[in-house]
Amino acid sequence: MTQDTPVEKTNPMRDIKIEKIVVNIGVGDAGEKLSRAQKVIQLITNHKPTQTLSTHTNKDLGIRKGMPIGCKVTLRNDDAPVFLRKAFGVRENRIMDYSFDAEGNFSFGISDYTDFEGMRYDPDIGIFGCDICVVLKRAGKRVRLRKKARSHIPHSHRVDRKEAMEWVSKTFDVEVLES
Repeated sequence: MTQDTPVEKTNPMRDIKIEKIVVNIGVGDAGEKLSRAQKVIQLITNHKPTQTLSTHTNKDLGIRKGMPIGCKVTLRNDDAPVFLRKAFGVRENRIMDYSFDAEGNFSFGISDYTDFEGMRYDPDIGIFGCDICVVLKRAGKRVRLRKKARSHIPHSHRVDRKEAMEWVSKTFDVEVLES
């Protein structure tokens, strides 16, 4: 037996993963504009969007409670990192540090869907941007959410802002810029 340098083992419970990515377009009213926004989300994610509904009534804006005002798609599992790589490509692999919150989640916007690779401007659709929100987790997060034997997760096991920035820059080769 030869003595090699010891291989450092990492704890698999400390690995950071993408829980979900939510791609959202808010248009403010129903009708033709909303159907065009749904078409845009379907083009960039290859998933069927769901409508987001108003929770309040605002007479000044002409919005009633329960009225559809936007659309969104939630991406999980294998679709999430693939889409995130495309979205970071649009942002030239850069993200600002203020995009990260204290729990390690981050959000950013894209001003025009035609910036995605392979998308062309369609005069029937127009110009739409979207918001992209990414939720990160570690294995064991379900312990806090499950119905039976629910338990507390210590702060040391949660994803914090600094860890999330390091993980994003290492995993997706993204430059995190300071504000």
